[in-house]
Amino acid sequence: MKFLGKFSAHAYAALRFMSGWMFAFHGAQKLFGILAPAQMPPLTIGSQMWFGGMIEFFGGLMIAAGFQTRWAAFICSGTMAVAYAQFHWKFKFNSAFFPAVNQGEMAVLYCFIFLLIACQGGGKFALSRD
Repeated sequence: MKFLGKFSAHAYAALRFMSGWMFAFHGAQKLFGILAPAQMPPLTIGSQMWFGGMIEFFGGLMIAAGFQTRWAAFICSGTMAVAYAQFHWKFKFNSAFFPAVNQGEMAVLYCFIFLLIACQGGGKFALSRD
């Protein structure tokens, strides 16, 4: 499998782009109601969900484009850590702690993917070198 090593920079760029793009889409769902669930109420400007949507949308676009990638990914990672603890886990010390039970798999994955991106930077095909 050593032959795959020469593609690691390209695979990392694809991971950065796709995770940022998908994250931005989650923000667009919250902010603009694009393909959002019908029961989702409109957001109040300045609410916690509005700030989360703004971070998801603009942070995701910045990560996908590779612009100020380390800062954007660090903020997005922290946002997902808060999302997991507050909205999925809810600080319950029972089976609700586990992502498979509380449906927090995506929050945990985004948190650690963005932590990796914050450590690695933009990489190949990024708009800025950070």
